[in-house]
Amino acid sequence: MTEASLPEQIASELRRHILRGKLAPGAQVKERDNAAELGVSRTPMREAIRILAKEGLVVLRPARSPIVAKPSYKEISDAIEVLLALEKLSAEIACAEATADDLTELRRITDHMSEHFDTTDPLDMFEIDMSFHTAIARASHNDALAETHGAYLARLWRARYLTAIKRRNRDRVVAHHTAILEALEARNRDAARAAIDRHLGTLPHDIREVFEAERTDAA
Repeated sequence: MTEASLPEQIASELRRHILRGKLAPGAQVKERDNAAELGVSRTPMREAIRILAKEGLVVLRPARSPIVAKPSYKEISDAIEVLLALEKLSAEIACAEATADDLTELRRITDHMSEHFDTTDPLDMFEIDMSFHTAIARASHNDALAETHGAYLARLWRARYLTAIKRRNRDRVVAHHTAILEALEARNRDAARAAIDRHLGTLPHDIREVFEAERTDAA
């Protein structure tokens, strides 16, 4: 790890621990133990935890260890509703504002997913998938929209990952992303909205199933 970006790199590693369940919802994020495991000092670890707290993945507690966030279904459902609106708005604006470089980057990500889906670690592929959606928000060239989209995407990181794993299917994923990309390349706002809706429309239902499965496992 390089010193310049150490807190963010630590945050990335902890984020992956949360997604894989190594740090489960409600679990303590022990500063000393995690710092020792990653071979870093407690100061950048503390900064990394603050990054995750800002994203909503960790909850800070006075005089006690932070814990991994355990949002309710209602909290997740409300955030999903906002994220879906942001995804569609990003795509609509990107149809008008995306540059050739923006579209080239989206094509590169889509091609990479198509070529390497079956040979890439599911968590790595999930992060590549999320980079596609982040790139669309950036292609809107609306800083407020991109920032808000990023905040909601980070807040829903674990929920999105669990649903992505549940519905992991190369042909479906590649077809959906290709349809979104082609709509953006055609500058077709209606087609872009429809493609986003097709891709993410089942997300509320999928997340409900994940929550119900977790409740069953915990019973």
